[in-house]
Amino acid sequence: MAWEIVVGIETHTQLLTRSKMFSGAPNAFGAAPNMQASAVDIALPGTLPVANRAAIEHAIRFGLAVKGKISPRSVFARKNYFYPDLPKGYQISQYEIPIVQGGTVHFFSDKAEKSIRLTRAHLEEDAGKSLHENFKDMTGIDLNRAGTPLLEIVTEPELRGAKEAVAYARALHALVVWIGICDGNMQEGSFRCDANVSVRKTGDEKLGTRCEIKNLNSFRFMEQAIEYEARRQIEILEDGGSIQQQTRLYDPDRDETRSMRSKEDAQDYRYFPDPDLLPLVISEKDIDRIQSEMPELPSSRFKRYTDQLLLATSTASVLTSDKGLSDYFDRATESASTEIIRQTANWIAVSTNAKLNERGISIQQIPVPALQLRQLVERIVDGTISGKIAKEVDDAMWSGEGTPDAIIEKRGLKQISDSGAIEEIVDEVLAANGKQVEDYRAGKEKAFNSLVGQVMKRTQGKANPAQVNEVLRRKLAR
Repeated sequence: MAWEIVVGIETHTQLLTRSKMFSGAPNAFGAAPNMQASAVDIALPGTLPVANRAAIEHAIRFGLAVKGKISPRSVFARKNYFYPDLPKGYQISQYEIPIVQGGTVHFFSDKAEKSIRLTRAHLEEDAGKSLHENFKDMTGIDLNRAGTPLLEIVTEPELRGAKEAVAYARALHALVVWIGICDGNMQEGSFRCDANVSVRKTGDEKLGTRCEIKNLNSFRFMEQAIEYEARRQIEILEDGGSIQQQTRLYDPDRDETRSMRSKEDAQDYRYFPDPDLLPLVISEKDIDRIQSEMPELPSSRFKRYTDQLLLATSTASVLTSDKGLSDYFDRATESASTEIIRQTANWIAVSTNAKLNERGISIQQIPVPALQLRQLVERIVDGTISGKIAKEVDDAMWSGEGTPDAIIEKRGLKQISDSGAIEEIVDEVLAANGKQVEDYRAGKEKAFNSLVGQVMKRTQGKANPAQVNEVLRRKLAR
């Protein structure tokens, strides 16, 4: 508890455009090596870059979503370094004047709403990729990724610990997918995070020396890497050592970070304005047009769910974690009653979300249309089926057996709500379970639950639970 972990995150978000950042080459994943690298991407003499308008508009959308300042004039710069997969010998990026400055991302961590300030978001191109697996004593170079448009999003060092860092990264991932600027596919490298980790004594204001962990492409690895790196730094400091600023790689097989190289500072890259690209000028008219095309943001929808629909914050948080899930809920509850809205929200947040995760599919692939889910909830609310039977109906719907009404009819699942029939079954249960009756009247509440279970068993789960409870308590009170 004597140490505080401080984390800042840099996220490379691959933008959803048809072509690359500065060339007309296709921006698509999965092509054979070096089949999507144009003359511009590999810096052949005489070629000139041209900025991708769609990528610029995506950056503006992000700036508007986080309420950052959209720079009316920004500049592309050359970031000089020498790797085999960087054929130009420099990367076109932005340095002194990024397209987006500031902004805030809101997220939930430990059930509490938090926010983090962004330093900047800037446009740049990606490098190629070095391949080692299939080459003996050699490295293969695939330049398909060279020139891919990226938006690098940088936070202030305000995150405290691995769990908070992951909660922020999840919220950012949801946001960039929500506003349609990134597909969020971490396995394909569309959303990659670097974590800058340092530690300091609790109460200290001065930041410790940071180490950057590169290319964390899963939330689980991010959490593990930050926790390991923090432990490593604390152990060094407690042993009287000092932390060396460096770039490190996380090895998930060994659950450890390893040194890659000393950490560069800005001066090491020798930034200067790219002479082949004019300054990027954005008009208020462009910003207003893009603002008018923005979807309802997760924060706005969360507020609507909690303030107007009176959903629990935990439920609203799940629903707004994915735009598809939220849209599905909105379709299912359009013009619905308060009770239908509440139960539908709970059902989607718990049952539907669990099924999606178990099957590893997105909401777009769900086999149950939104209006059929609403029909299922309506049958619970109107007493046609119990909540327990509804789970059986839902499973059948996921298996493609049809609508809720058709399944209920076909399987004979209609709830028994006839008071006379329920009283008759309750009388039989009470007569056959004298010991539990005595125990209940002696103050043992568990005996009541046992009696309820006996009634439900005799009715194959079809009796209305509320009526069973009411009839049992009335008869036991005599």
